[in-house]
Amino acid sequence: MSSVLEKSLAIIELLVDHPTGLPVSAIASATDQPVSGVHRTLQELGRLGYVRQVQAQGDYALTIKLPAMGLGFLGRAGITDVAQPVLDALATRSGELIRLSVIDGDRLIWVAVAQGATRGLRYDPGQEQGVVVHLASSSGGKAWLSTMSDDEALSRVAAQGLLRQAEGTGPNAPRSLTLLLEQLAEARARGYATAVDSYIAGMAAMAVPVRYHANGPVLGCLSIAGPAVRMTAERMAELAPALQAAAAELGEAAAGSQYFQAIVKAVEPAPATDRKTA
Repeated sequence: MSSVLEKSLAIIELLVDHPTGLPVSAIASATDQPVSGVHRTLQELGRLGYVRQVQAQGDYALTIKLPAMGLGFLGRAGITDVAQPVLDALATRSGELIRLSVIDGDRLIWVAVAQGATRGLRYDPGQEQGVVVHLASSSGGKAWLSTMSDDEALSRVAAQGLLRQAEGTGPNAPRSLTLLLEQLAEARARGYATAVDSYIAGMAAMAVPVRYHANGPVLGCLSIAGPAVRMTAERMAELAPALQAAAAELGEAAAGSQYFQAIVKAVEPAPATDRKTA
């Protein structure tokens, strides 16, 4: 890392995964920075209100300022207002966990969730909002990849990595590009992507892309996830129409979101009158 900003963001991103805080030495080791430099950065972040020291001479943790900014952004961008009613209704219909991911540049990020399982065995990660979706192992990632050509899909997977660098990756995560391409072809033919014991062992999920006005640019992906013992292939087939209908509803409602409108403008070609002529 070279810039002060890059070093500061590395510390913030690390602390996101450790809400109870970390000692300076652990932060320095994890971010490959000198202890003295980390201490100075933490002091400055503390002055600005982004971190706090849990107790005198104790660990450093994020304050609520950064999460509050993120929630404020989602609200002002119109994402939660547009999406949450649709997610809640699908959660009630399916009795499983519903997640919405949206495109952010060249990444797919989970931004909204609704839990439909009220009792018994359920999948409830609780910490994935704001997390970048791993494309090759998740149903949402494969749903997005399935909207691309094979070459573009492989390019995105190569940039992120075929295997997820984290504990808990499922045993069925595709470990070859050939297998991944086969799964993408199946998703296109079936109308939805699946991931069983892939992203996390014991969890199964299905997902579809969310397109602006049905046939427009892809805005994100909508998924249903639950325990693999309950989310069988037959159950997924039963839920597919409801999932696809909810994605279509989100695509129609996207006109009310400034964020989704920005995505559409970024990917749609400019009108002929706006293009430069030779």
